[in-house]
Amino acid sequence: MSIFCLCSGENVFLHAYSPGDIIIGGLFPIHLNTNRTTTPGPISCTAYDIKIFLHTQVLIYAIREINRGTPRALPNITIGYDIYDTCGDVTLAIRATLKLLENQSHPQSCLMPVNIQSALPEPRTKVVIGERFSEVSIAVARVVALSSVAQISHASTSELLSKKLKFPTFLRTVSSDEYQTKAIAELVKKFNWKTVAIIGSDDEYGKYGSDRLRDNLIKMKDICIEFIDILPGYFSKNTPQAIKKLENMVSKLKNSSAEAIVLFTKASNVAIIIKKAIQYNIKRTWIASDTWSTSSKISAMRDIEKAGQVFGFIFKKNEVPGFKDYVMSMFSGTTNTILEHYLTKYPFCSGQSKDNNLFTNCQRGSKRCLDPSCLASYIDQDESYSLYLAVQVIVEGLRRLLKCNNQQCQRSAKFTASELLMEIRRVNFTVDTTHIFFDSHGDPSLGYDIVYWNMTQSMQPMRIETIGEYWPNGKIHVPDDLVKKMRTEMESAYHCSKKCKPGQELKKQDGRCCYRCVSCLEGDFSLGDRGECKPCSTDQYSSQERNKCLNKTIVFLAWKDPFTVILSSFAVLGIIITVAFAVLFTIYRSTPVVKAVGGYLCFLELFSLLACFCLTFSFIGKPTKASCMLGLPLFGIAFSLCISCILANLLQILVGFSFDLEIGSWLKRLNQPVALVAIISGIQLALCVPWLYFNHPYPKEERAIKTILLHCHKGSIAFFIAMLCYNALLAFICFLFAFKGKQLPDLYKNASLITISMLLFLIIWIVFTPVYISSIGKYEQAIEIAAILISTYSILVCHLAPKCYIMVFKKEINNENAITEYIRKHYEQKGISVVKS
Repeated sequence: MSIFCLCSGENVFLHAYSPGDIIIGGLFPIHLNTNRTTTPGPISCTAYDIKIFLHTQVLIYAIREINRGTPRALPNITIGYDIYDTCGDVTLAIRATLKLLENQSHPQSCLMPVNIQSALPEPRTKVVIGERFSEVSIAVARVVALSSVAQISHASTSELLSKKLKFPTFLRTVSSDEYQTKAIAELVKKFNWKTVAIIGSDDEYGKYGSDRLRDNLIKMKDICIEFIDILPGYFSKNTPQAIKKLENMVSKLKNSSAEAIVLFTKASNVAIIIKKAIQYNIKRTWIASDTWSTSSKISAMRDIEKAGQVFGFIFKKNEVPGFKDYVMSMFSGTTNTILEHYLTKYPFCSGQSKDNNLFTNCQRGSKRCLDPSCLASYIDQDESYSLYLAVQVIVEGLRRLLKCNNQQCQRSAKFTASELLMEIRRVNFTVDTTHIFFDSHGDPSLGYDIVYWNMTQSMQPMRIETIGEYWPNGKIHVPDDLVKKMRTEMESAYHCSKKCKPGQELKKQDGRCCYRCVSCLEGDFSLGDRGECKPCSTDQYSSQERNKCLNKTIVFLAWKDPFTVILSSFAVLGIIITVAFAVLFTIYRSTPVVKAVGGYLCFLELFSLLACFCLTFSFIGKPTKASCMLGLPLFGIAFSLCISCILANLLQILVGFSFDLEIGSWLKRLNQPVALVAIISGIQLALCVPWLYFNHPYPKEERAIKTILLHCHKGSIAFFIAMLCYNALLAFICFLFAFKGKQLPDLYKNASLITISMLLFLIIWIVFTPVYISSIGKYEQAIEIAAILISTYSILVCHLAPKCYIMVFKKEINNENAITEYIRKHYEQKGISVVKS
C-alpha cells in the first residue's frame, strides 16, 4: 500500500501519476517546510509554493508535448510520470524515492535483493528528475545509485554532487556552485566591493557554497570578508533558539560595514532575514544565490525597497515553448491530482477579461481566487527551462538507446535503467538555442544570468531584470555604465574608504573590514586608488604630496661651488708662490741665507709644499677611487717630508752653536741631513703604504632624505689617526728644537719663524680634528682642504717667505761678513770675547 495519498487540508503528501511505457519520476518540494521537530509525531507539510507547483506542471506539459508531438520523438512509445511532493524534507524524499524504485512486476516487493549476491530488482521508474534542494538531492542520489537509475536535477547546484565516486548516477541541467561562487566573486570584484559578508546554511548547499565563495574571495586578496555566518537547520522554525539566532543576526547586520551581503541559503531562511531588514530599515546590498534570486514571495514583500538593492544569479533564462499559453488556457483542460489540489486552494476567478493586464488585476498569494493571467506571472524562466531541458535530455537519451527515427524505434521499451544512464551521459545536442552536454562530473557547460531587482518608483510593482551574464570560462558581462558608477565611488555607504587619492593608502581600522585613507610615510609613494604605499628607490625620495618619487640631488664639493673657487684660488696662488720661491732659491743657492735654511734641503722642502698645494685639488669634484687614495695619505707623506727637512735644518743650527761638549757630540752624530730626512719620512711612508694596501680611502655615498652625499671615506680610521699623530709629533719636536734655538745668534731668525709655523700647524690640526669629525655634508672635504692650505701656508709664509724677502730687499745682510758681525755683537752683549780673524 502506498505511503502517499491525496488528502484534504494542509497536511498533504501530494502525488501525481500517469501511466506509460517508460516512467519518469519527479521529486519536487511543492511544500517548502514540514512541522518536523526533535520529538516524534505526525508529519505535515507547510508553506505551499505556487512556483514549485508550476514546475510540476512544466514536467507534465513537457511529457505531454513529447507524447503528442508531430512527428513523434518516440514513435509508438508513451512516456508516463510519477511525481511526488517531498516537502523539502530528506526523509520524505527518500520514502518517495523508494516508491519510485519499486519493481514493475511486483509493486509491493522490497527494493533489496533476496541475498547480497543477487542483482537488485529492475525498477519501474527508469529516470528521476529532481530534487530542487541540494541537501535532498544528495540523499536521493545515494538511493537511486543502488539501482543505477539516472537522477537529473534542474536546480541542485552543490559542488559535492559533482563527485562521481559518491554520486555516480547524478547529472544536472544547471551549473555547479563551483561556477556560481566564482560568478559572485567576479561580480564583487567588478563592482569594486571591498568588504563582504557571507550568510550560508547548515546544509550541503549552504556550507559548501559559502566555503567555496570564501576561497574565491580570498584569492582576490584585496577583498575583506567581514564575517561568515552559517544558519542552523532550525533557523526557519519558530523556536526560542531560532528567535535568538535571528536577533544576533540582526545585530550583526546593523553593525556591519559590508558593502555586499551574500545570502547563500534557502529562500525560506532569506525571507526571515529580509523581513527583519525591512522592519529595522537595514538598507544593504544583497547578493542572491540561485535559490532566491527570482523568489516571488520575497520580491513581493511590502516595503522591500527598505532592505536595499538586490543583485542575483539565476540559471540561463529561456522560455519553455508554449507553456505560458498552456497555463493561460487553464492547462488546456488537462488535469492531474497536483493541479486538482492547487485548484482547491486557489480556484480560478470568474468574470475576468482575458485581456486584463498581467500585473494590475492580481495580488500574488491571494487566498480567494487566482486568475490564469496572474498565475502566469509566477512562471520563472530559469528553473522551469532547466526542468524542460532535463526532459529533452531524457528523450534524446531514449532516442539514442531505442534507435528511434521519426517513424519507429528499433528497440522496444524493455531496457535497464543503467543502459539509459549511459546514453544520457553521452548526449550532445541543441535545444532551441541551448547547446547541452555533460562533462565527466555530470555537469553541463551552462552559465548564469545576472539579475537586478528594480525597485524604482516608475517600476511598480518591482521587476526583476537581467543586467548581465557569466560563463564558466570566467567571462562576466555587466553594463559599463553600472560598472563605472560602482568603481568611481571613493567611499562606501558606511563611511569606509574604497579608494584613496594619490599619496594615500587604505588601512584597516580597529580590526574590522573598514578602511581609512592614510598618508604614505616619508620615502614612500602611492598612485592612489587601491594602491599600497611603496618605498621609493634608494636614489629617490617621495614628493611632498607622496604621489611620486623624485630623484635625490647628488651632492659633492663641485668645482663651481663658491667655497671651492676661493680654496682653489688660494691653492693656485700657493703653487705660484712656491714656484717663485724655488726660482729665487735657485738663483741665490750659494748665498748664506739659502744655506741657513738647509741648502739643498730647502728644494726638497719646496717640492713637498708644492705637492701639498697640488693635492688639495684631489678633494674637489666627484670622488673617485684614485682621488680618494691620493688625498690624505700622500699629504701625510709630503708634509712629513717637509717637516723632516725643517728638523734637519734645526739640527744644523743647534750643532753650529752648541758649546756643551756632551750635547754637542750627540747632536753631531744626529746631524746627518739626508739620513735624518730619509728615516723620518720613511716612518710616515711605512704607515701610509699599509693604509693604502689594506684599507685605503674609498668613495662612499651617504644617503639623506633628499640628497646623496658623495665623499671619501677614510678607510682605516686607525691609520688616518696614526698619520696625523705622527705629523703632529714631528711638528711638536720641531717646535721644541726651534724654541730652544731662539736664544742662538741667528741673523735670519730661522728658529723663531719655525716656532711660529709649527705652533700654527699644531693649533690648526687641534682645531681641525673636532670640527672635521662633527662636520656633515659636502663641506667636510672643504675643511680638509682648508686645513692643508693653512698648514702649508704657515711654513711657506713663516719659514721661507722671510728668506726670499732678504734675498730681494735685504741683500746687504745676505753675506758672510754680515753674519760674522751679527754673531760677534751677540756674544759681546753677553760679555763673551770673540777673537777676530
